Amino acid sequence: MRQHRIHTLANGIRVVHNRVTTSKIVHCGIMLDIGSRDEGPHNQGIAHFWEHMAFKGTRKRKAFHILNRLESLGGELNAFTDKEKILFYASLRDEYFERAIELLTDITFESVFPESQIEKERNVILEEMAMYHDDPDDSLQDEFDALVFRGHSLGMNILGSEKTVRSFRRKHFKEFVRAHLDTRRIVFSSVGNIGMERVVALAEKYLGRVPATRTTKRRTKFSGYRPRVVNHVRPIKQARCAMGRPAFSISDNRRSAFYMLTNILGGSGLNSRLNMALREKHGFVYSVGAQYVPFTDTGLFVISFGTEHSQLQRSIQLVKDELARMREEKMGVKQLAAAKEQILGQIAMAEENNMSFMMMMARNLLDLGRVTPLDEIFERVHNCSAETLRQLAEAMFNEERFSYLVMKPGKPEQRNE
Repeated sequence: MRQHRIHTLANGIRVVHNRVTTSKIVHCGIMLDIGSRDEGPHNQGIAHFWEHMAFKGTRKRKAFHILNRLESLGGELNAFTDKEKILFYASLRDEYFERAIELLTDITFESVFPESQIEKERNVILEEMAMYHDDPDDSLQDEFDALVFRGHSLGMNILGSEKTVRSFRRKHFKEFVRAHLDTRRIVFSSVGNIGMERVVALAEKYLGRVPATRTTKRRTKFSGYRPRVVNHVRPIKQARCAMGRPAFSISDNRRSAFYMLTNILGGSGLNSRLNMALREKHGFVYSVGAQYVPFTDTGLFVISFGTEHSQLQRSIQLVKDELARMREEKMGVKQLAAAKEQILGQIAMAEENNMSFMMMMARNLLDLGRVTPLDEIFERVHNCSAETLRQLAEAMFNEERFSYLVMKPGKPEQRNE
């Protein structure tokens, strides 16, 4: 069983560490409670652009020196931005841990946003946007987010729009950082064969120098959901469909049971109900899945798949049939036991991934104020009854509350709503 320890610096930054004695690799990262939902229409995409610019120059390093600092040792330096978080992270041999924490601190807090690099990176991001727009699976997810969270920042594309990306200048990054950076909402997380005393000492040495900052910015909660149906015609070969609705927040006590319900319906296992119905029985799809993503004040449940246009309506009906089964039929004792064993195994295997565990600890601290122990998660799964799952399905799988986004092959692009 993993054991983690937590330390809080004077400036409010929290440090969480899990010692693993069986690995020579340390994974560590600085997670900020800032994401694309903290933007507005005028600066959509700036959080993601900031993530890129962190690698393009600090007060003491140019871009090459940042990129070469860990790569020259066989390590990796990377980052990502999502709806609610930015993470700068690194993986390398544990003997170079200090080099990693120093560099991560530097790029997170000392970026200077050189104008010449902004222009270069602007073109890189525009190419990234073009790549995503050319991929119907990526654009399906982004457009479904916009459909469900219409009029709210959760529905905005993380990459931004071409107009906003072209508009950003150095002052805009500084203004965004100044408005949203709060050291009480920052976590340094690490997993590796390093003692907590050394982790704390190095965190005090580098992160402890970061001035305490506070922000009064508050996220606007999502409300006012209305089901919508949108059909697109696109130059694609397969029809694609996404259907779903808002779901439970990360702090909702129904979250664990709903995650289990989603896994039974369309999780990664090849024996999921949707995979068995659409792929194994009828051969209509290559892949079909259901996903539940919780946020701090709401969540998203979505089912997505691609199929031949001629099979689209039949595939949608098969999905609806499975949803009806879960609403109306309580799982048998053996079915429920098997479903529990499957998800427990998936959770246990996911915990074995040290990189993922490092990220999970940081996210848990920011969202819940604690790292949820594995045995507590297991207990929630064991205590979940068949009737609880059926009642959740009855409440959440009401198709009248679903939004639908369909992409059909053809030219030119049309839109009907």
